[in-house]
Amino acid sequence: MIPCLNEEDTLPMVLSTIPKTIAGISSIETLVIDDGCTDNTVEVAKKLGVKEFVHHSQNRGLANSLRDGIQRALELGADILVLTDGDNQYPQERIPDLIRPIMDGKADTVIADRQTHTIDHFSPTKKILQKVGTMVLNLAAGTNIPDATSGFRAYSKEAAIKINLVGRFNFATETTIQAANKRLGLATITIKTNPKTRESRLFKTHWEHVRKSGAAMFNAFTMYKPYTVFLSLGGLLFLIGAIPFVHYLWLVLTIKNSGGPHHIQSLLTGAVFLIASFFSITLGIIANLIRINRSLIEDVLETIKRQQFK
Repeated sequence: MIPCLNEEDTLPMVLSTIPKTIAGISSIETLVIDDGCTDNTVEVAKKLGVKEFVHHSQNRGLANSLRDGIQRALELGADILVLTDGDNQYPQERIPDLIRPIMDGKADTVIADRQTHTIDHFSPTKKILQKVGTMVLNLAAGTNIPDATSGFRAYSKEAAIKINLVGRFNFATETTIQAANKRLGLATITIKTNPKTRESRLFKTHWEHVRKSGAAMFNAFTMYKPYTVFLSLGGLLFLIGAIPFVHYLWLVLTIKNSGGPHHIQSLLTGAVFLIASFFSITLGIIANLIRINRSLIEDVLETIKRQQFK
């Protein structure tokens, strides 16, 4: 699967390095997702032998492209799905190594480690942000992935059926957290990326990337571990709110005539934090009920997909 947005110059390099045969694989199909291309990307792909396409009348973003690509790949009967980029960032000749853990039954999702600290065109700031972002994601997902935002990935049919993308931006973050929470086997391989061909189109600045990735991780984390988020927040607010009351109680027990109007403001502030703590815990209970409902819906959706793509 190759999501493309005006990749007529680089797509030939991508297609030329995709293996024509792989030991143990009976058929290899290339699916180009035309995400609103306004150049000759589709024509170039057809000339180079691509027969399968997903067309978007306008740009819908990488996450939507991946979701539609997975749907089409399953309709075509794919057993293993490989995602690469149309800008030739990744070494397509390593696809046999990428899918090997799936073929050996050791993993359902394989993520290529770009070794971001060695990429020359990554600025020091970007390298730090990539490392920190991966650390946060691993904490949220309970994984140990060295490069969680890598777009060079392989999915088994099982993973493709179970994963349900809901976000619009960071599919890598969302699919990694979903795979971990659905107990799908994760594996990694180490790769060396190709020279840079163009600037990234996913975000304009590093901080935009941080903001959107952070939001995607928070959404996914609250979706799958709501108690961890809301009860932790509720506990913190409770401790802050209890401080003025504990302090006042200590004064009452140890000092005569400890009362006075000067304590009213601190006690009111504490009461506000305690009320906020109560609301946070209540939200946690509601969010957990929503999580249970989502799990049941996903079970039904998984059953429908299995019947549709068997």
